[in-house]
Amino acid sequence: MMKRIISIVLFSVLVLQGCSNDESNETSKTDDIKQLVQELSGNKEVKAASISSETLTVENDGETKKYNLPESEFFVSMAPYINETHPCEIHSLSGCQGELVGEDIEVLIEDEDGEVVVDETMTTPDNGFLDFWLEKGKQYHVTMKHDGKVVEKDITTNEGDNTCITDLQLK
Repeated sequence: MMKRIISIVLFSVLVLQGCSNDESNETSKTDDIKQLVQELSGNKEVKAASISSETLTVENDGETKKYNLPESEFFVSMAPYINETHPCEIHSLSGCQGELVGEDIEVLIEDEDGEVVVDETMTTPDNGFLDFWLEKGKQYHVTMKHDGKVVEKDITTNEGDNTCITDLQLK
């Protein structure tokens, strides 16, 4: 009987440790992908890098690599503008250029339940885009303000949705 109890305890410890390692590996993979996306965003040295709702694709030195994005998170890049924009659906981390560079933008993002997900002033980087990781499968209300001008837009984060939002004209 004692051997059976010890065996069950040891088996439970191994299973729990295995689950724990899987979870930390998954978190590590998610963190690695997010770090890679951050490094590629606005990076002109890479031939091509784009991010869809499911996949990060990087082309460099004649080699193409694809990375699966986290299952529960959705990447979206938004470029508020005043005068000039471009049509876009799948964000090019290495090619898309927004109008407003180095500008402070007040950002408020609320989910469909009215919960505030982002509420901060962010400075647009050299590519003019603000990047966000949001929960997948939800609807969000985005409000951006800059120099007394405002834009509001509802977006969704479902498979196949746009990862590049460029129709945010500040008025």
